[in-house]
Amino acid sequence: MTQPDPRRLLTLAYEQALRGLTEGGVPIGAALVDGEGAVLGAGCNGNVQHGDFLLHAETVAIRAAGALSDYSDTILVTTMTPCWYCSGLVRFLGIGAVVVGDSESWSDEALDWLATAGVSTTRLHDQDCVDMFNDWMATGPEAWLSLPSSSSGRKAEAD
Repeated sequence: MTQPDPRRLLTLAYEQALRGLTEGGVPIGAALVDGEGAVLGAGCNGNVQHGDFLLHAETVAIRAAGALSDYSDTILVTTMTPCWYCSGLVRFLGIGAVVVGDSESWSDEALDWLATAGVSTTRLHDQDCVDMFNDWMATGPEAWLSLPSSSSGRKAEAD
């Protein structure tokens, strides 16, 4: 699959992450786009705002896209490395590609798993995504970290 410009796609997810942040939630955003880059669905993490630990940005974006008969030509773009839950959904649906803004702040084992399964993965190492998430983490994300699925993927802090 020939992907549209990944940096342009990332702006879609970044806008969603900003929306989540302004809503008082976790600054993670995602969008599901078709092979040409047209948005099928987008969303932000809703864990804190809705008290629902299943509302990851990726799942919100996929749900907003509605049911598709074939996901193989779609691209999931997200500001943060997808967790195992979201990566499992990528595999289950057969999403063809994943573009990640920040693969540094959270464990990228699930992203590696997707790559070994044949999913095209692009790590952009976008400093704006890294800074937004880490700045938010420094302000005390207790409401998010208290949810069951949130605390297990954080990379260890440097000594």
